[in-house]
Amino acid sequence: MSDKSIVWHQTSVSKQDRQALNGHKSCIIWFTGLSGSGKSTLANALAKALHEQQVRTYVLDGDNIRHGLNKDLGFSPQDRVENIRRIGEVAKLFVDAGIIALTAFISPYRADREQVRSLVEDGEFIEVYVKCPLSECEQRDPKGLYKKARAGEIPEFTGISSPYEEPEQPEIIIETDRLSVKEAVEQLLRLLKDCQIIS
Repeated sequence: MSDKSIVWHQTSVSKQDRQALNGHKSCIIWFTGLSGSGKSTLANALAKALHEQQVRTYVLDGDNIRHGLNKDLGFSPQDRVENIRRIGEVAKLFVDAGIIALTAFISPYRADREQVRSLVEDGEFIEVYVKCPLSECEQRDPKGLYKKARAGEIPEFTGISSPYEEPEQPEIIIETDRLSVKEAVEQLLRLLKDCQIIS
């Protein structure tokens, strides 16, 4: 089957229709940061706070996605790029469905994050840099990954043997070594109101 035979089909219900039904706009909230920085914790806490306000959300978490959709991928630079590409496409579908997609992925490369940003309209990609010193992430080490990486058991581990490219112009920076989860969520909710995603 050639690419010419594959055409994009417009749906009878538009993204705007779904957003109107939901009573809020949809977007991708992209949490990026080192392992142990608090991405998943923040994404889930924000999702809970939004759910309590009747806002429709879904959290796409790195580990969960690698159990299914991306279980065929490893952690080589090429596989990391493909991992984020697939997540971006899935998150874009959530935006089209009128839902706020919260993604928690290290996503170490700027180019990959910008590629996802380019998939959606202006204002529909909110990059949240979950900033935390490597020393603090290593001290937390909730999964024992840093210990394994230091011992050479995990090759190409971000922050140790593989680079992490900090966002240059994220919509918001959350410093999790300085803020409580509650304070961080309050900042994020304020941003979503300022961006007119929620009322």
